[in-house]
Amino acid sequence: MAHSTATSPLPATIQAPGPAPAAATAVFRILAAVSVCHMLNDMVQSLLPSIYPILKSSFHLNFSQVGMLSLTYQIVASLLQPFIGLYTDRRPMPYALTVGMCFTLIGIAMLAVAPTFGLLLCAAAVIGAGSAIFHPESSRIARLASGGQHGFAQSFFQVGGNTGSAVGPLLAAFIVLPLGQRGVAWFSIAAAAGIIILYRVGRWRSHHLARATPAHLSLDRRTALPRRTVVRAFAVLVALVFSKYFYISSMVGYFTFYLISRFHVSVRSSQLHLFVFLGAAAAGTFFGGPIGDRIGPKYVIWASILGVLPFTLLLPYANLFWTGILSGVIGFVIASAFSAIVVYAQELMPGRVGLVSGIFFGLAFGMGGIGAAVLGRIADMTSIVFVYRICAWLPAIGLLTGLLPDLDRNLDRQHS
Repeated sequence: MAHSTATSPLPATIQAPGPAPAAATAVFRILAAVSVCHMLNDMVQSLLPSIYPILKSSFHLNFSQVGMLSLTYQIVASLLQPFIGLYTDRRPMPYALTVGMCFTLIGIAMLAVAPTFGLLLCAAAVIGAGSAIFHPESSRIARLASGGQHGFAQSFFQVGGNTGSAVGPLLAAFIVLPLGQRGVAWFSIAAAAGIIILYRVGRWRSHHLARATPAHLSLDRRTALPRRTVVRAFAVLVALVFSKYFYISSMVGYFTFYLISRFHVSVRSSQLHLFVFLGAAAAGTFFGGPIGDRIGPKYVIWASILGVLPFTLLLPYANLFWTGILSGVIGFVIASAFSAIVVYAQELMPGRVGLVSGIFFGLAFGMGGIGAAVLGRIADMTSIVFVYRICAWLPAIGLLTGLLPDLDRNLDRQHS
């Protein structure tokens, strides 16, 4: 079938010109570089929750203050990300990723030497600012380097972050725990390495923008769905992110305390159990995107959010052995949703990759921060075990997935 270049519009999901055909390997190299830096970034940032037991003991904090640390870090990241994403949609900044990693480096240095709780909060805020700059732009780069496999690219990018989040507690157990708070400074090496790599990614992005044509910069940003349908779908996605990240915040922020309180394990043992959960989450993230490319992101969201409900209901009543098994299953299943949610939202609002990425990464951080503060308060008022009994019902919100429109069918009707 012949196509007229004068009348055929550009696909709505194209964000900028791709590289020359001979440069396919270079595109994968960029995708790999962003994924590695996502690993370094999130490994460094995962130190904050990983060393909560150390900080709680050293600064004599209660659970509410521990929750405030998470709230400060995650709310800063949550509030800034959509604005940064919107700004870079309109005014591309090739070296934004390098700037974001510089903030992370400064925050880690502050965290290592902070003598008071107030300065710990400042360090958490600076680390949150670094995350806010890093995530929307790196998600954009992943999509640009995807070759059309958007689910795979988001998963590949996300698995780097999840791997870093999983490795962070493990390294904290063997590096920070023996050395104390100042041991955090060793992780500045990872942030410095990320700055170097992201500077090279920024050069690629700068060259990429220089080759943009007016056709690429004047994209059709209309969605195939009515505005009311898009708003309703976004509301459902927000509820799903709330469900997912409130539960994850209970695991990341308080799972070590839960294990210590209920099973009387050591701090190191509790961190190793947290590593199992986060490692399983990294694996789940990797599979979620490619499966979504094949069957559609909506069905991955169904299986991930609602499918984890039986396991979360069992967790508060399991012994230590089965707690380890269940935490791994929960991490694997629940983590597969986020890449699918991001890709689904990007298809709802074509041409707004930075804004959409900023909104949903921001929601992830914001919901996690609010969850950490709320759950910390509940733990102080009741018990840490009670927290897991109420959180077990959060995945039931996954039933709302049935309200999401089927984008593939809608587009098929539009083009038929």
